[in-house]
Amino acid sequence: MSSYKIVAATGCPTGIAHTYMAQEALEQAAKRKGVTIKVETHGQVGIENALTDEEIAAADAVIIAADKDVQAERFAGKRVIEVSVSKGIKEPDQLIEDALAGKGTIRKGTGTKNDDTSKTIETKSSTGIGHSIYKNLMNGVSHMLPFVVSGGVLIAISFLFGIYSADPSSSQYNEFAAQLKDIGGLAMGMMVPILSAFIAEGIAKRPGLVVGFVGGLVASNGGTGFLGGIVSGFLAGYVILGLMKLFSSLPKSLDGLKAIFLYPVLGVFITGMIMTLVSEPMSSINQAMMDFLAGFQNSSPLILGVIVGCMCAFDMGGPINKAAYVTGTALLAEGNTSFMAGVSAACIAPPLITGVAVILFGKYFDTNDRNAGLVNIILGSTHITEGAIPFAAKDPIRVLPTMMLGSSIAAVLTYMFKVQVPAPHGGFLVLPVVTHGLLWVIAILAGSLVGGVILGLIQKRRVEKAAA
Repeated sequence: MSSYKIVAATGCPTGIAHTYMAQEALEQAAKRKGVTIKVETHGQVGIENALTDEEIAAADAVIIAADKDVQAERFAGKRVIEVSVSKGIKEPDQLIEDALAGKGTIRKGTGTKNDDTSKTIETKSSTGIGHSIYKNLMNGVSHMLPFVVSGGVLIAISFLFGIYSADPSSSQYNEFAAQLKDIGGLAMGMMVPILSAFIAEGIAKRPGLVVGFVGGLVASNGGTGFLGGIVSGFLAGYVILGLMKLFSSLPKSLDGLKAIFLYPVLGVFITGMIMTLVSEPMSSINQAMMDFLAGFQNSSPLILGVIVGCMCAFDMGGPINKAAYVTGTALLAEGNTSFMAGVSAACIAPPLITGVAVILFGKYFDTNDRNAGLVNIILGSTHITEGAIPFAAKDPIRVLPTMMLGSSIAAVLTYMFKVQVPAPHGGFLVLPVVTHGLLWVIAILAGSLVGGVILGLIQKRRVEKAAA
């Protein structure tokens, strides 16, 4: 079997741990079977150990163990076994045996690696449509998170110079703090366009990137937030796939025209128009939610806290979350610092919930999730809710209600303790200016602990059920 050649590609959403664990597992399994393998990794630093066209052509089988886009169209015409990255870690020997046994599916397409206009992009794989959707979504999320983290932290640091340090008309004005807030705001503003662009890129490769980016800008400007970015990303990707199919009968000599003119112009037009139509009603609904929420500002702490908590944790950066956040910011301008306290608590809780879960139930989470959960403790402490999105995306039916419960507890207790937060962002960095700051921290930790224990138990049950 020493002459049998296998090539493989691994990649996980964050590109930190699983990518390389799968690589090592496959290499060791191939060594035990006495076959040659070369594993290309798609990590956070980019592509390493890249496969050449010659190596792909000479390979007898291809193994893809990834939860993100690994340019699978290169393997057109080859027998491909495609699985999740976790399966590459847990079942490497079985994958090697399947490759030797000739299992897998012949991938369709032309196999031209660098020609994004001529290849047939196969959206369905042997792992199913659900995995394909998840993989494309996480391709967007993994590229989005660095923008959120960098922007959110810089904005939070700017508040250390004073709540109104970025306001030129205030006595607290500080030019450096204002620059920090501007830079951080630009980075945060890229969240939705980047998310949309790389979801589309995962579906339709390079032609989808520009269309997804513009669709994300329309969604962002329309106030649709995170959910709008998801919609525009998938819309852009499938619009490009439709255009590719529509123009597939054109002569090969027009491939360049398709890439530089037809796909971007028609793709941006179609996606942009649809997102504009979608954004307007979503924005109207958003305004209605803000008006509805503002009407509860003087209601009981229990009712207000549950409403705010559920809204903030439901879509974490989407229109419902933003309705609560913008309402809190608007009421701050009117001198109401109590409402924002509950909003901030509810936004801080979700990432802390993931941190509590991985600390208390660490053995039931994989290495990648444990690392992400620990990082989320820092993100949550600086009011960056989006760090919890990868956890919610994996199991929204059970995880989102858990987040909503934890956020509601944090918000209810915040209102009961009559906490006042005069800053719209910053998390625990603004504690020096928070009224009843210690009670605020206790409220947030209480919600995070309850949510974290429930999330951990959910994960424990999932793992035990899979092992049974």
